[in-house]
Amino acid sequence: MLFSPPVRAAERPRPRLSAGIGRAFRRLGWSHLPLIFAIVVLVGLVVIAITIPWWTPYDPVALAGRRLQPPSAAHWLGTDALGRDVLVRTLYGTRYSLPIAAAVLAVAVGLGVAIGALAGFLGGFVDNVLMRLADITLAFPPVLLAMAIAASLGPGLVNTALALIIVWWPIYARLMRAQVLNVKKLDHVDAAIVGGVKPGRLLFRHIMPLCWSPIFVNMTMDVGQVILLAAGLSFIGLGAQPPTPEWGQMIAEGASNFYCWWIALGPGMAIFLVSLSSNFLGDGLRDFADPRSRQ
Repeated sequence: MLFSPPVRAAERPRPRLSAGIGRAFRRLGWSHLPLIFAIVVLVGLVVIAITIPWWTPYDPVALAGRRLQPPSAAHWLGTDALGRDVLVRTLYGTRYSLPIAAAVLAVAVGLGVAIGALAGFLGGFVDNVLMRLADITLAFPPVLLAMAIAASLGPGLVNTALALIIVWWPIYARLMRAQVLNVKKLDHVDAAIVGGVKPGRLLFRHIMPLCWSPIFVNMTMDVGQVILLAAGLSFIGLGAQPPTPEWGQMIAEGASNFYCWWIALGPGMAIFLVSLSSNFLGDGLRDFADPRSRQ
């Protein structure tokens, strides 16, 4: 026969679930593995921060063993100068470092986006005043400015967050202003103006929805930078105070016991993983938002 009879729908072999999963992984490719790694690490840290009081074997501020005990089966990362378990304190540090980064970026992005959108949309005198204020803030090195503000407000996590917000908002104000200025030149904005769209609706419905992609990408990549700077302030005594299990404060304790390397190993690796994962996540979001980078 030249032609075989058509196969009925009921007789066609059904694709297996494993085959579909394999095709999905092949479609992702090796270039997406850093993004998968970043999502797994960040989601895992968030889960640890939420659930750690329910399953940890030791209290982060209570005696857990002998002082300066090296890593062992009982204490995987050893103990510090007060006999507290370093691994438990490192895991508890996610409950301080991650919320600080989330709060700082949420407030800084909201404030910076609002100021940048108004400056780019209104222009003129408003633009000059707001951007000169941003320029004054950006003229100072971020670390020195954060140190000066934290020192004037006093040590503590809340004052650290306020100092970091002041440091970070001009970055997003500048970024949003540039995006608004570019989108204002597009044809659909001119058509909306000709159609009589009110300024508020023009900004929020026709301009700002096209400006969020670089904001989100920059925000994800700044997570590690915020945590690193907050840890630096805690390291010099301007951030979290003992006995808070914050990563920077733990590294400061490790510096005072230099030859007990395991004290700073846990928080140092935690900061490294968060910074690396946030950069991977930012690169993945940039590739997703820009089709040209996926080629």
